[in-house]
Amino acid sequence: MNNKTALVTGAASGLGYEFAVLLAKDSYNLILIDIDSENLEGTKKELESLYQTQVTILVKDLSTAEIANEIYNEIQDKSIDVLINNAGFGLFGTFSKTNWQRESAMLHLHIMTTTHLTKLLLNGMVERGKGRILNISSLAAFQPGPLMAIYYASKAYILSFSEAIANELKGTGVTVTVLCPGQTKTSFQQVVSKQNCDNKISFNMACPVQVAKYGYNAMMQGKTVVVPGFFNKFLSKLPRLMPRKTSASIVRKIQEKNREGSLN
Repeated sequence: MNNKTALVTGAASGLGYEFAVLLAKDSYNLILIDIDSENLEGTKKELESLYQTQVTILVKDLSTAEIANEIYNEIQDKSIDVLINNAGFGLFGTFSKTNWQRESAMLHLHIMTTTHLTKLLLNGMVERGKGRILNISSLAAFQPGPLMAIYYASKAYILSFSEAIANELKGTGVTVTVLCPGQTKTSFQQVVSKQNCDNKISFNMACPVQVAKYGYNAMMQGKTVVVPGFFNKFLSKLPRLMPRKTSASIVRKIQEKNREGSLN
């Protein structure tokens, strides 16, 4: 019987699903959370049939108020060894015209739920002297993002928050890693088959299998900020070398040319 437990949000597809697979391979029991009940149930059946793991699924809307408390109350009897805050979504458009309800939901998901769930599970990890947290930010976190203003800003919060608590937790046995991928082929963009994935991360569009492995390995090594792909690493440093106004202008031009794409 496995005695390690991991919780993954946004686990029904994309990076969340890939993280769940990696954890199952490493003999973790899983608590998988997503709003997509059909794919979540399919993931549970698949993982339990392929690996020695027990999968608990929770169908939850992570953008709602007090959802972290609701989840915590349902899993209080379990010790969480790994927390992966993966769930997220984007919204394209000028801020003056975008839908506030969607933006409010995004802010609640990316900021409030991620922060609150981390806070609720962190004390147990510290008391046990071990634990790993992986927060999914984005390459978007390193610069302002016209036409996806709320998304970029919320991902910047996740980056800053993760770096700060990673520093606070030094010496406790608990590590915090923040993964900042560039554009990744997931349901965030479109559903693609694994057959279309290369064995490497390309500079323009990465495969979720490879991005997840990169982030997972970094988490297990206790690294703090990780950016997959050489070209993305280069892009993450550009805002430090130029005025932020210039960086924002460049991002806007990219967004205008690629309005169908989204950073994940």
